[in-house]
This record gives sequence, C-alpha cells and structure tokens, in this order.
Amino acid sequence: MTDDSRTNRIKRLYYRSWHRGNKETDTLFGRFADTLLPDLSDAELDTYEALLGEEDDDIWHWFSGQRPTPEDVDTPLWRQFKQVNEDAVKK
Repeated sequence: MTDDSRTNRIKRLYYRSWHRGNKETDTLFGRFADTLLPDLSDAELDTYEALLGEEDDDIWHWFSGQRPTPEDVDTPLWRQFKQVNEDAVKK
C-alpha cells in the first residue's frame, strides 16, 4: 500500500469513526481513532474496518458487558479498543 493510499484510508476510517450516527459509539470509535488509528498496521486497519461494520447496538452491548463479545470480534484490537475507552473514562 502506498503512503498516499494508507493516508487516505486512515482519513476515511477516522471520519467513519466519528460519524456512525450513534453518539455513544461515535465517542468509543472516535476516541480510539484519535488515540491509535495512525499507528495501526495494515492488518490491524483491516480488523478495525471490520469492527466499524458491526451494528452500534452490538458494539455497545459488547463494550458494556451486557452481551458476551463474539469470538471473531474478541481480537487483540478489540481489547485495545476497550482499554483505550476504559482508560479515558477513568480520567
């Protein structure tokens, strides 16, 4: 992937992170994007993009522990996503 296409992909993912349509998940994804998005590997960007494709209600229920996180979602990136957001709440 060229630097330009990677930069454009990150910009697109950043925008999608903050504009999902649900304030709570906008905040979760946006906070993560602000913190780590440019540092993710291409493979991690793939995983993040797949996570962005999940339904807002599902993300919220998995994050809050109201439902168990499916095995295919419970990746190192998901755990990092949760940690960034849990750390922000503690501040």
